[in-house]
Amino acid sequence: MTATVTDTPEIISINPATLEELGRFPAASVAEVETAVARAREAQPAWGALSYRNRARYILKARQELYNRQDEIIDIISSETGKPPFEALSTEVFPIADLMSYFAAKTERLLRDERFLLSVFRNKRSQISYEPLGVVGIISPWNFPFAIPTGEVVMALMAGNSVVLKPSERSPLVGDRVKRLFAAAGFPEGVFEVVQGDGATGAALVESAVDKIFFTGSVRTGKRIAESAAKRLLPVVLELGGKDPMIVCEDALFERTVKGAVWGAFANCGQVCASVERLYVVEPVAEKFISAVVEEVKRLRLGPPSGCETDIGPLANEHQLNIVCDHVADAVASGARVLTGGRKREDLGGYFFEPTVLVDVNDSMKVMNEETFGPVLPIMVVKDEEEAIREANNTRYGLLASVWTASNERGRRIARRIEAGTVIINDAVYTHGAAQTPWFGVKESGLGVTHGQAGLLEFVRMKHVNWDLLPMKSNWWWFPYSERWYSRFKTLMKVLYRWGLKKIA
Repeated sequence: MTATVTDTPEIISINPATLEELGRFPAASVAEVETAVARAREAQPAWGALSYRNRARYILKARQELYNRQDEIIDIISSETGKPPFEALSTEVFPIADLMSYFAAKTERLLRDERFLLSVFRNKRSQISYEPLGVVGIISPWNFPFAIPTGEVVMALMAGNSVVLKPSERSPLVGDRVKRLFAAAGFPEGVFEVVQGDGATGAALVESAVDKIFFTGSVRTGKRIAESAAKRLLPVVLELGGKDPMIVCEDALFERTVKGAVWGAFANCGQVCASVERLYVVEPVAEKFISAVVEEVKRLRLGPPSGCETDIGPLANEHQLNIVCDHVADAVASGARVLTGGRKREDLGGYFFEPTVLVDVNDSMKVMNEETFGPVLPIMVVKDEEEAIREANNTRYGLLASVWTASNERGRRIARRIEAGTVIINDAVYTHGAAQTPWFGVKESGLGVTHGQAGLLEFVRMKHVNWDLLPMKSNWWWFPYSERWYSRFKTLMKVLYRWGLKKIA
């Protein structure tokens, strides 16, 4: 991954519902990225020296600005991404207000020093403390252009770091609004920098003097970032794609499961890394369940994101629309049946595609093994839960899965066998919006963690300090070695460890 001067002098924002231009931003050059990182580096020591309480005051000022300007921010998100205003509020603005509150209140406790005595060497005490990394680089996606980067910015700042954010080139207006939100809250100059640009700008940030990179996006780009970062052992957190399964058991709560499947598959026009992208329903309830899902999908209102009269807006960009068209066409050509939807809606003027339900799908189809990231729900009927589990794990991804059953015990039993970072019982998608819950993937869905205490720890460097409680002239294991001390160590081994597993039993 090599940073070069970008071929695109400007980043152009397009309204995906109308295809109208919303605005332009100059793309930052390599030199401009390096300058932004240098400003952040200069500002970090003073910011990191602040108490948690003082950092929290700044975050809560930003939360107040968010509250005061929420309508403006919702409008920008909706215009630039195509998501309905209700989703802009419920999945972007509201979760960030909650996250700001949580980490402002809890970071000091979550990162407090830990002290402990050593198990054998009782004269020794250790302390674990957590220090800021320095300058954190964040490269954010277009599907949640406000919630994802702002949450990471808040955690990084509360941990004492300064931040350089590179928003997606497809959502520069939202990225600029994030910048202005923190500026309005009075953050010190240089603590939070934003560089607009495309892939070349992101590459320049990875190759700059940052101390860690947080990236959310595609597996392909994530691998390139990891390769570039590995050259200088730059740590990374990668939140990548998903092909998330939903398992419907015979005893699933019917109405909730139907509604959950539809929301889980079609929220944000299916452009969620945790969307339901594969649904496995057991034979005894399949016919009734599929029929109800189809009827529910037919009631969804597709159109421009105006007010609360729209459930599903357009795809966010033409590239994503083309992927959806390709996956549906490939499935149909391979024998899948479209029960509803299945068409691009050029009459609506933007990047619209009808919410689509497919059946008779199989694992050879793109729609079952590649990330579709669009308003498509492929449903496969399986014999039983065992087959559902095998199919759910038959993927190179492992971000999120959901299990739907009236029995939480059964749900937890199935969850233990699912290869995913998160498994939700009787719900879908939502845990990324909960500040306390960790968000991470296995397999090719990513490295590292965001959110929760584990996510906060990604923004700090652990330091271990060890000392004697009482001063001693020498340790047993220091020079000079002797038969006497050798014999004493042998005796200590016998006293402590001779019983092996019998002592456990």
